[in-house]
Amino acid sequence: MSFDALIVSHGQPSDPQVGEAEIAALASAVARHVPEARIEGVTLAAEGRIEALSAQRPGALIYPMFMADGWFTQVQLPKRLSPGVGPQLVSFGMDCTLPMLAARWVRDICKQRGCDPSDIDLVIAGHGSGKSRRVSQATQAFADRVEAELRPKSIRCGYVEEAPSLEEVLRGLDDTAICLPYFAARRGHVLDDLPEAVEAAGFPGLVLDPIGLHPDVPKMIADALSWRATTTDPTRCI
Repeated sequence: MSFDALIVSHGQPSDPQVGEAEIAALASAVARHVPEARIEGVTLAAEGRIEALSAQRPGALIYPMFMADGWFTQVQLPKRLSPGVGPQLVSFGMDCTLPMLAARWVRDICKQRGCDPSDIDLVIAGHGSGKSRRVSQATQAFADRVEAELRPKSIRCGYVEEAPSLEEVLRGLDDTAICLPYFAARRGHVLDDLPEAVEAAGFPGLVLDPIGLHPDVPKMIADALSWRATTTDPTRCI
């Protein structure tokens, strides 16, 4: 089925072209799974670009490459889109298939390491927020579903901007532990706060790439877009 879609991320306000290149690469990877569709990436940080691009794509599906549905996705993004664009899908971090992808990933890693998921402590490293509980609630909901799929020895969430801190939840674990960053890209907190917390806690375990960089993510997004293009039911889990 042919359809238009825009994958939208926050981007990098200090250097918009970096974020634009990243989201364009993701859109290209997604498009390879749905060659009949026209899929492009855009960031909120690139001034005027989302307004111009959405004006050229009436009826385009909007896929927010965000970890939670908060102010950016519920207020700023709709305000900047041209009339007639949409519908807007649930944010990447809240996609109901993401916890299953994460559980498969950790299960495969355990198999490679010769251990069982029930033997490991899993830490979900999230952003959190001092202003809203939406982000940490989305992180905890993700963790709960991963736990139900994986059944690790323990699972805990640590945050950059609220309690419990990453350093706190990483402390005292052994080298069988795994830390999964609940982030869409490798920048900002993933490059600064996460390694600082790992070092300060003396965490000896494995730190994975951000979940948004997993190689199965483009196919997951393509499936979500293809499903939404053929249904009016926004609650269905693909």
